[in-house]
Parts: sequence; structure tokens; C-alpha cells
Amino acid sequence: MFRRREPVPFAFLAEADRFRSNVVPPPSERPSAGRTAGHWLLGLTIVAALVGALVIGMPALSLDHSAPAQESQASQGH
Repeated sequence: MFRRREPVPFAFLAEADRFRSNVVPPPSERPSAGRTAGHWLLGLTIVAALVGALVIGMPALSLDHSAPAQESQASQGH
């Protein structure tokens, strides 16, 4: 095998670590007060919905041992 002597067309990629760009991205804009309040309101709504679902769902998740056990007719052997 032999190596080609002509220059590689993409030789600049090998030198990319030495290249430093002088282009800086534009500074990010600060969100307005209304947008910030909207974000807070959305977050508060989501948290309130999760808490509400938990409060409403707790009775269904709790085991109630005080209620008398109801037996079906099939389990009574009739």
C-alpha cells in the first residue's frame, strides 16, 4: 500500500482544534414580568393538580378494615 501525496481536501478539519471563532452569540433576552408570572402560575397549577389528585385518590388507596366484609353468594356455597 502506498500513501497519496496530494493534499487532503478536508485538511482544515484536522486543524479545527487550533481554530478559535470570534463570533459570539447574541445575548439572551430577559423574560418579561408577564412571562415570568405565567411560568410561576403554570407551575403552581401543576403542583395544585398533583396535590388535588393525591387528596382525592387517598380514600381509594387506603384499606378500610372497619367495614364489614361482604361475601358474595358464590363464596357462601349456595
